[in-house]
Amino acid sequence: MKYDAEVKISLKKGMLNPEASTTQRALALLGYEVEGTATIKIIKFTLEEENEKLAMEEVDDMCQRLLCNPVIHDYEINITPSDA
Repeated sequence: MKYDAEVKISLKKGMLNPEASTTQRALALLGYEVEGTATIKIIKFTLEEENEKLAMEEVDDMCQRLLCNPVIHDYEINITPSDA
């Protein structure tokens, strides 16, 4: 069965986020005041697996081994059956 996977990757609390800080400063220069700016990377793909549990385990392994650095990143996985 095919599954759509969505992985949201963000820096853990306390980690410096220069990209978010730069964005917040640039917005302030344009006259927009925002608080709590953060950056999140979203990766979407489709995979084939026997069931949703195995798909979740496979995507978690991908995150641990390649998609993020578990030391500095948090990640959230969402698995749904694919319409394709």
